[in-house]
Amino acid sequence: MYKKMRHVLSLMVVLATIAGLMMACTAPAAAPAGGGQAAAPASEKVKVGLSFSDFATERWKNEEIILRSLLEERGYEVLSQEANQDVKLQNDQIDNMVSQGAKALIIVAQDGDAAVTAVDRAADAGVVVVAYDRLIKTPKIAGYISFNNVEVGRQQADGVMKALDIENWDVAANGPARVVKLGGSPTDNNAILFRQGQDEILDPLVEEGKIEIVADQWVENWDPANALKLMENILTSLNNDIDAVVASNDGTALGALQALNAQGLAGVVPISGQDATADGCNSIVKGQLTVSILKDIRNLAPIAVDMVDALLKGETVEGLQEYTLAELTLDESLAGSVQALFLPVEQVNKDNVFDLCVANGFQSYDDVFRDIPEDQRPARP
Repeated sequence: MYKKMRHVLSLMVVLATIAGLMMACTAPAAAPAGGGQAAAPASEKVKVGLSFSDFATERWKNEEIILRSLLEERGYEVLSQEANQDVKLQNDQIDNMVSQGAKALIIVAQDGDAAVTAVDRAADAGVVVVAYDRLIKTPKIAGYISFNNVEVGRQQADGVMKALDIENWDVAANGPARVVKLGGSPTDNNAILFRQGQDEILDPLVEEGKIEIVADQWVENWDPANALKLMENILTSLNNDIDAVVASNDGTALGALQALNAQGLAGVVPISGQDATADGCNSIVKGQLTVSILKDIRNLAPIAVDMVDALLKGETVEGLQEYTLAELTLDESLAGSVQALFLPVEQVNKDNVFDLCVANGFQSYDDVFRDIPEDQRPARP
């Protein structure tokens, strides 16, 4: 192959008067002084891999687009794959991107435990790994960026309890308020942190006798269809006798709302979500979903790209703090620590959904006010 290249270059020299530009663009770079290896061609871009657990969750495809665009603006070549909620496939895809020459990886893990195998291999090979919004439980990651996930849970439970007016709940007349907890996917460490925050609000109310937890389920893969089935079973077993639902994201909440709606309880039983998705905001406007939590992904993606860019250049990343894996996972058996950054969150309800999610362009006006009569809509921003 090398002889062939030399032959081509010789022909180009002969034809220089006709194709001088071609020769200039294709000639190999000169070897550096001192006999070292030749530098990579100027056109060769550093590769960064994006690994997503799935695109079934609305936000992940949106963030893939944002991350890809920001990385390409910085001059990186982007490799991107989605694992369709398959932990083995995601590990294989991570290995594959490393074998393709990725120097950094931004990973949304399907399973924060299972991903450790591939991530440790990548880190040992010198690849910079950033855990994006979902913790990967190894101290070998270069950084972990997310939102304040415990606060997400607090705000979910707080919004639902306020909708119940729990401070004025008449226990003597009604008995304790009957609350259902729908956790997220048990393989997602964020779901554990959301639950921690939820319980910080709910547990004292249980102890006071103001509420009782009548059902507590976790929704595998954050799947709305799974949430629908779980809520149908809960309603059947409890004869529809529930007063509130603390669900952990918009997808599972909207799945549960299908079951509530079938029993005439949608808009009657307050229910929480998360992510302020277009469908979630539309449900809030329609008076069914009570509260969602805004985690502005437009802020998270640029931080991830800045972090990767700095780490690849050997620069210091500002704003990171050290946390032990034990405190991030509530699992004292885990050793080691990681550098992490957590962004604030905001509670979204019917009173502020326009200001927090539409006026600032987070969601489109037409998506949020879909099926709402024109005379009942606010003016366009």
